[in-house]
Amino acid sequence: MQNLLVLLIAFATCVSTLIGGWLGIALRDRLHLVLGFSAGAVIGLAFFDLLPEALELGHGFGPRNMMALAGIGFVLYLLLDRVLPGKSHEDHGPKGHTDPDPRRAWAAAGSLSVHSFLDGLAIGIAFQASRTVGITVAVAVLSHDFADGLNTVSVVLRNGGNRRGAWRWLLTDALAPVLGAAVSLVCTIPTSGIAIVLALFAGFFLYVGASDLLPESQHAHPRRLTTFFTVLGAAFLYVVARIAG
Repeated sequence: MQNLLVLLIAFATCVSTLIGGWLGIALRDRLHLVLGFSAGAVIGLAFFDLLPEALELGHGFGPRNMMALAGIGFVLYLLLDRVLPGKSHEDHGPKGHTDPDPRRAWAAAGSLSVHSFLDGLAIGIAFQASRTVGITVAVAVLSHDFADGLNTVSVVLRNGGNRRGAWRWLLTDALAPVLGAAVSLVCTIPTSGIAIVLALFAGFFLYVGASDLLPESQHAHPRRLTTFFTVLGAAFLYVVARIAG
């Protein structure tokens, strides 16, 4: 039953990504608000759910070691982000833009698909910890993958791609978390291992929110309203974590 729930949520993230991409084509003037909300949501997920759960499950390791693992997760995602070139927030030159480059579009869209695969993997592993953690992670990932859909079509169109290419990459990005969730179903992790993975994922989501979504939402947009949506996203995840717990 739980495996079915994980797959259903994974398919929901697929739909969320597709909706985000569609809105990225139709409503480009309001994307910064969605990105701001998503930044607050994934940062709130790390602080209000993943880290507390990791500390509780991994009490034998000690809080210092668990926090260190979160830091390692942050650095690992940073390295992944740099190894996979062409991320959307790197596309701004000295004057805020660069010439269109299809290779940059392919690299950026591909890296976003890898990140979405990790999102699906995170959902499945979180459910191995508990249904409460799984539901909270799912809420944040749904918000995050919505933003991924926006970013995917945005980076393709900004670098000279056409709508057909944008939709093709969007479909790839949408299916990636489903594949990640499916992989998680065949990987059973002991409780101590789940604590370690949750701490690492806390670092992952902190990086995604603070170093990717947040700067992108603030770039060349009204800061007060965007900041409000970021705080709203964090508050929303706090409420979700409290209710689910």
